[in-house]
Parts: sequence; structure tokens; C-alpha cells
Amino acid sequence: MENKNTTDKTFNTVVEPHNHRAIIGFDKNGIPKVLVPVSGHTHKHVDENGNEYEHSHEEVFTEDYRKAVSAYRKTFPTKQDVLDNVPDPAVKEMMLRMEQLGYDTAFDRFDKHQPQCTFGLSGTCCRICNMGPCKITPKSPRGVCGADADLIVARNLLRGAAAGAAQHGMHARELLLMLKWAAQGKLDLPIIGEYKVRSMAEAFGIKTKKRTLKNIAIDLADTLLDDLSRTEPDEYKVISACAAPERQKVWKDLDILPISAYHEVFEAYHKTGCATDGDWESVMKQFLRCGLAFTFSGVVSTSIATDALLGVGDRVTSKVNIGALKKGYVNIAVHGHLPVLVKEIVKAGQSEELLNLAKEKGAKGIQFYGICCSGLSAMYRYEGVIPLSNAVSAELVLGTGALDLWVADVQEVYPAIMDVSRCFKTTVVTTHDSARLPGAEHIGYDHHHSNVAETKAIAKRIVMRAIESFEARKGIPVFIPKHEVEAEVGFSVEYICKKYGSFKPIADAIRSGKILGVVNMVGCNNPKVLYEKAILDVCDVLLKNNVLIITNGCASFPLMKMGYCQTSEFAYSKCGDGLREFLNPDMPPVWHVGECIDNTRSSGIFGGIAGEFNKALYEMPFAFSSPEWSNEKGIDAALGFRLNGISSYHCVEAPIHGSSKVIEFLKEGTKKTLHSAMIVDADPVALGEKIVADMKEKRKQLGI
Repeated sequence: MENKNTTDKTFNTVVEPHNHRAIIGFDKNGIPKVLVPVSGHTHKHVDENGNEYEHSHEEVFTEDYRKAVSAYRKTFPTKQDVLDNVPDPAVKEMMLRMEQLGYDTAFDRFDKHQPQCTFGLSGTCCRICNMGPCKITPKSPRGVCGADADLIVARNLLRGAAAGAAQHGMHARELLLMLKWAAQGKLDLPIIGEYKVRSMAEAFGIKTKKRTLKNIAIDLADTLLDDLSRTEPDEYKVISACAAPERQKVWKDLDILPISAYHEVFEAYHKTGCATDGDWESVMKQFLRCGLAFTFSGVVSTSIATDALLGVGDRVTSKVNIGALKKGYVNIAVHGHLPVLVKEIVKAGQSEELLNLAKEKGAKGIQFYGICCSGLSAMYRYEGVIPLSNAVSAELVLGTGALDLWVADVQEVYPAIMDVSRCFKTTVVTTHDSARLPGAEHIGYDHHHSNVAETKAIAKRIVMRAIESFEARKGIPVFIPKHEVEAEVGFSVEYICKKYGSFKPIADAIRSGKILGVVNMVGCNNPKVLYEKAILDVCDVLLKNNVLIITNGCASFPLMKMGYCQTSEFAYSKCGDGLREFLNPDMPPVWHVGECIDNTRSSGIFGGIAGEFNKALYEMPFAFSSPEWSNEKGIDAALGFRLNGISSYHCVEAPIHGSSKVIEFLKEGTKKTLHSAMIVDADPVALGEKIVADMKEKRKQLGI
């Protein structure tokens, strides 16, 4: 076959087809792009004398990626950029307030860390063993042990994915044990979600006829716990029960079916340890296994247990944003991811005994607020829990001086909150041994959860501590920006089916073109892009093009705060004519499904719509987008959808600049194996336009 040079006008690069490596280019913002994927053509060049020769671009690439990282860093906003562009006026007011008082925030600290380390951003720094740390440069292309850039980048990426799987895996263990203990009577809580217990038990082949709810719940919890911690290879039951057969075959053929979540995390750290697995492809294969373990044990199993124990909840209207803080109340913020103790704390705070005690101390009552996922989980299940912010702006909430008690459990709890809490004499209480904070009081479970039977008593102690703090804090200045809105939340699969009768009306709207496609917009936040604005910019492009948006987790906060989760004229004005016609008058353009584990609900909506088409997920005009992702769980969450054939779209790059092979594998290389890709563009508007273009191509392939 004739070899022909081609010129890529975007990158102004002459490229040739290759067989053993992809050709990687970098856009104007330093984002790596796969220009030519691995192919079957020969990688040959002709010199000035007409002689053919073969070679590698690795040395050139090593130099180019360092320049690309420099370009990428220039896209990072400063604190002043955030102040000039942040969409939420309450955030701006509190940033200025904190600056006036002399307290730094995440945005100040991000500025102080610029320019960030080139080797860290590119993933080419290895500090696994004590012969290093080693970094990859043209002068030193291998570490002391001989690991090259491909291996180092792959190992670092896998360790991040393993950490994310461990984080949500711990969350899963907590909820599964709570479900089991509630069924056994060890934990004094009712099992509210009987429908969820029985329906999921039937999916797993657990006998339900003539059996008590509690016995079924025990068997269900044990089945999911087995998937979480199995050591002997066996069927991964939640995958068998919940994943599409088409996907299960794909994963089996790729040999990436996990043994258990615990095992795959163990194996990830084993493989990436000093002088163990030296094959970057083998390491990336384990990366995919961790993604499956994260998805099905960390997310799906957790969601099942949460809904089984606490109920699914329903659509409700919730107040949102800092302006909803109330003066004169015992104000309690719940922050983290574990909902069981939160439920009991809220229940205790609503009791007549503690309400009367609060009033005796001069309070008007007791009010609860939510930070991060604890707030999102509670807001549609318990009346009066007001979500305020995601994790990045938690310091700003504390800076109001309005909080008497801050209850922190696990994940997304930055240690910096302690500095602000001390300034305003806000009492901070930790409740879980996994996440202690220096200077915080601990009122919660011990390491072995031996005191789980005392849950109600622990909750009562926490609320009483809040009342004590309220009394001690009298006279502390309070500054509350006057910005609050209402948001419609609680769009579970069950609610959607109740609303429309089935998924057919949504599928019909996609067929007719009223809805172009559906996006699940999630993820944490990141100072590397304009705070919360990147999410809204992507959202605006999508809604204008009639894309329906589902949201959960930290990314949902700006969508709630800025009015996108309303049935208001403002919200509808963001929509194209088709989407507006479909939604009007009583459905918002953004459907809020809950906390980050509620990606399961988004997947359920995707699956329901695809079922009406009788198509696989990868064939549908669906997308996953986490524009501002920042933590280890973020790479896993995107990977979970990609493993199911749904491409992911981001404004923040993974630390992979240093390896052309990992870049190709992670971004475009999975199109053939998984039917999905990872797309990154630092410009949120351009990213939104890319999602729209890809959806139009999917519709063309569907013939609609």
C-alpha cells in the first residue's frame, strides 16, 4: 500500500501512518491529541538521498510534551480571573470577604503553587521506590530501575484509579454493612426501601417468596459484600446481574473482568510496586479492571444499599446556596458521603426534646445544611436540609461565621476547613475513623464499628454539641450574602417512569429531534479552570442544541445555584425550541438525580432510553462530561461510563502528557475495544460543541 504524507491543518504538522505507535500532537492549549492512531502501515521515512529508514519519534515527543505542558499551564486561571468571571455572586462576595479578613482559600493556594511541576502534570515523576525520585527528560529517558515514560505514566494513572476504587469501595462497605446490620437488628434503623431490596434480590437470583424482608436484605448485602472482598476467583455477581450482556462479552474478551474490588486494588498496588510489572500495557489492563470494580462495587452496589436502607426519595423543591443560611438558629452543616449517621443527626435535630433545648439557649430552632454529597443525598430524602456548596468552596461557607457545628465524615473534606473554623469558633466534629482532622472533636464510630448500636445516641450527642457551640459563639460576626434560589431535585429512575409511564416518550423525543441527545454532567471542581463557570459554559452550549442534561455530585451545585434546575422562564430560555417544547411546563432542563454514587441513576436512565431503541449504549447519542474533575474518583467515574461505551468529555487533562502510548490508549485507542473515547479541551465552549457534533454523528448512524 502506498504511503502518503498528510498535513493536519489544526496542528500544522506533517504526519505519516504508523504501526507501532500513535502520532501525538498538541493543540494551542497544550492538550495532547491523537493525530494518527496505531495502524497497520509501515513507519518509514525517505532521506535526502532517497533512502528509506525507520525510527521512533520518542526523543522529539519528550521535548514536545514539555513545551505542551507549558502551554497547558497558561490556561490555568488566577484567583483574579475567578473573581472576574465566577457566575455565582455569593461565591464572589465570600471570596472578597475572606480576602478582607486575611484568610486564604483554595484559590489563593492554587496561585501560590504556580507554575506547577512539569513532571507532575505530565505523570513522568516516579517516587515509588527509594532509589528515586526519578523524572523523565531527554537527558534521562529512564528511571534508575529502567522504567520509561510509558511505564511511569501508566503506573501513576493506575495508582490514582486504585485510590478512587478504594474510596468508593469504603463507601460501599459502610452502606452494605449498615444494610446487613439493620436487617440483623444490630443497627436500630428501619429498612425503608422494600421495593429496592426485593427487586434487586430477584435480579441476583435470591429467593424472595415467603421470606421476610430482613432475611432477603441480609442475603442481598452478603452477595454484594462478596463481590467487594472475594479472594477466590468467581462470578462477579453485580456485573452479571446489572451489566448489559453485550458489555459483559466485551469485558470478557478483553480479560478485564475483576475478581473483587479489594483484589483489584491489591493487585494495582502490587503491579505498580518497585520492580514488579514492567509492561505498561499490562498496567493499563489493570487500570480497566479497577474501573469495573469502582463502577460495580463502589457505585452500583453502594447505590443499591443506600436506596434499600434509606429509600429512593422523590422529586422535591429545595432551597440552595449560601443565602439560605439562617441567623439565630443552631446551624449544623453535614459534609461528606456517608448518609446513615446523617439521617439520624437530622432526625435528632428535629426531635421536640432537642428543639426545646435549643430554644432554651436562645435559638429560634435547629437548621441543617449540606456540603458536597451528604447535602445532596439528604436534600430529597429529609425535609429542610439545604445544600450550600461543593467541596472547593466549603471554606467560603465557613467564612460566613453562621455555622455552629460542622459534621465531617469522609471524602472531599479538605484539611484547610480547620483553619477557618478556628477563626469563627465553629466546632468541627469528625464521625469516622477514616477521616480525622487535626483539632477536631471525634464523636462517631470506632475503627471496628463496635459502637454501631449506639448510632442514635451518637447522633444526639452531636446535636447537643451543636447547641453548646451555639451558646458559646454568641457575638461572633455573621456575614451572609443574599443569594439563594430554589431547585427541583430527586429525578430518580423511579420518578421518571412514574412521570412518563416509561422511557418511550423520551425515546420518541430523541427520534423526532426534539432532544438531540442526553449528557450526564458530573464531577468535582478544579481551580485549573474557571470555578463553576466551565460547567455552565458547557451546559449552555448543550441546552441551546436541545441536549437534555442529567446531573449529580459536586458539578450539580452551580447548575442548582444558577437556576438551571428550575421550571422557570430563565431555565427554559437556555433551551433550544425542541427541548423547551418537550420539557414545558413542569420539567427542568437539568434533571438532578442526587449524589455522586447516583451515577447509577443516570446509567439507569440511559439504559431505559436505549432499551426503547433496542440499541446498545454505545450506539446512542449519549455522553458523560465532568468538565472540572479533580480527584482520583473522577478518572474512575469517567472510565466507568467509557467501559459501557459512552465517551467522556473534560476541560481538565489527566497527568499523561509524558507518554504517547498512554495518551493513545486512554483517549482514542479504546474506540475499537470499548466504542468510546476520552476528549479533553480546556475551552468549555469548544468542548460543548464537540459533544454536540459527536451526538449528531451518532444520530446519523442511527438513521434519525
